[in-house]
Amino acid sequence: MLWAGFLFGLLGSFHCVGMCGAIALALPGQNNPVGWRYVRGRVLYNLGRVTTYTLLGALAGLAGQSLRLAGWQQGLSIASGLLILLLVAVPERYTGRAAEVLGLSRVLAAVKNRLVYYFQQPTARALYTTGLLNGLLPCGMVYLALAGAISAPGVPGAMLYMALFGLGTVPLMLALSLTGRLVPLQWRARLRAAVPVGATLMAALFILRGLGLGIPYVSPALSQPATAITTTVAAQPLTVHQCR
Repeated sequence: MLWAGFLFGLLGSFHCVGMCGAIALALPGQNNPVGWRYVRGRVLYNLGRVTTYTLLGALAGLAGQSLRLAGWQQGLSIASGLLILLLVAVPERYTGRAAEVLGLSRVLAAVKNRLVYYFQQPTARALYTTGLLNGLLPCGMVYLALAGAISAPGVPGAMLYMALFGLGTVPLMLALSLTGRLVPLQWRARLRAAVPVGATLMAALFILRGLGLGIPYVSPALSQPATAITTTVAAQPLTVHQCR
């Protein structure tokens, strides 16, 4: 299901245009919107976001690994789907307060202060760092992606999942920062309204995959755990053949 990360990114990019589009449009260097340096700065900004999402994926991978060790291997995909549904159902004004609930208000304030600082420096390093910090801002779509990354195979898989999510957001966000008014405001609202529908479909795919219904590519049959196979073999009566 790693490909779901990229689809989440493509879908979420419309949400990003509405939530973070102002930052992308206000990046330093707008007075000279021509030339390779201008394009490079916008690319570095987006690569910064992808870097942060990838690092956050490592945390999601560690959480998923802990759940596997606790015996949640079979239900991990189902749990990810249910978590995505929960995040979809909760109003965005509440998911945006996640930092406060987790006691990260001071960290978030520091991130915003550093963003203001780097916005005053139109250097390549500053633009990349702006992207890094932007990836730490509260975002419901990132939370949805992290919920899916928990069921990815291990820490590397979760990091790859979130990297693909970030790359999925790049085309539209990069085009927005380069061209300005790429998507009319009216269409942005409509596209954002479609995000919960797409997220719900993704959640359904995660749940179906976890159920192991034997549907190829969608819900493949779950393999029999190795412990169960060992127990079955051990329980079979042994036949002793004597040589005569």
